[in-house]
Amino acid sequence: MPETITYPTERLREFSQRTFMHFGVPAADARLASEVLAASDLRGIDSHGVARLHTYFDMLDAGRINPAPKLEIVRESPSTATVDGDNGLGLVVGPRANEIAMEKAAGAGSGWVSVRNTNHYGIAGYYVLEALERDLIGWSMTNTTKLVAPLWGAARMLGTNPIAIGFPGKEEPPVVIDLATCAAAYGKIEIAKRKGEPVPAGWAIDGDGRATADPDAMVEGGALLPLGSDRERGGHKGYCLAVMVDFLCAVLSGANWGPFTPPFALRQEIPERSVGKGIGHFFGAMRIDAFIDPDEFKAQTDEYVRTLRATPPAPGTAGPLIPGDPEREAEATRTVEGVPLVLPVVEELRDISRRTGIPLD
Repeated sequence: MPETITYPTERLREFSQRTFMHFGVPAADARLASEVLAASDLRGIDSHGVARLHTYFDMLDAGRINPAPKLEIVRESPSTATVDGDNGLGLVVGPRANEIAMEKAAGAGSGWVSVRNTNHYGIAGYYVLEALERDLIGWSMTNTTKLVAPLWGAARMLGTNPIAIGFPGKEEPPVVIDLATCAAAYGKIEIAKRKGEPVPAGWAIDGDGRATADPDAMVEGGALLPLGSDRERGGHKGYCLAVMVDFLCAVLSGANWGPFTPPFALRQEIPERSVGKGIGHFFGAMRIDAFIDPDEFKAQTDEYVRTLRATPPAPGTAGPLIPGDPEREAEATRTVEGVPLVLPVVEELRDISRRTGIPLD
């Protein structure tokens, strides 16, 4: 196993917040952005927490992200809105737009917000957790720069385009579904690259379109495969889900879609042309009592969870997991023990510390 250093989550949260403020991000926005990153680290999604901070640092330093955006609702109905994020941090634009969706749900029964002119917004699951705090069913999606080949394609044309949805329970924990529409998140390729480990079969192709287990071959001109990988394993389903996310996040809002979605990292290729503004997000919030009695719904959610848990376990396993179980387990452990960071991530944070004077260790 690679060497790790464990940090208290509050120290990482404060370091992230001060890093954002270093570039003129207002204190409240910097606090919000750091909370989104901290949620990822606490829930064990290491690819989207402080491991991403240096990329935000680079983009802000290069003037590619507006540190103090003024969000604008450019089209609106009682239950819907299109929001222009003014090229702000997705970690700020996303939560603000999600807030609009939840407010609309409170009045109209459901709220749906499509967002353009924004940037990487962290983990999709963060936003549905916010909805669950209000007893709402939450939806969250975002498109991303091209990293994924379409089914039977040999070049990057789609993003990892994640989807999340959350359903509240009564006595049982909520069901929280959070997944990328590709075989594996790009961050997992980055982690394998840092660790010097191969990636599983079915995750990636190289620059010639051939299957590869070498993370470097994917990073340097290859592509991720859709969820399911090839047609025989259901790759057409992941491909269709990725296209769906692109339409809701980008075609619907006026953001860039498919191969025209701008990169999150400076080292990534800038598309040759633009078909919209920035990247796009999509948020939904549904008031349970607009459909069914909330207590009845939550009781059924509890029964659903208990029924799945009672499934006889497959050989060599402890039995079925409920969506959200691994993240809840990680959060319970890391809240007490801290967040373990691999050395390459620690070195990136130390580089930020050296360049800004913000203490880390």
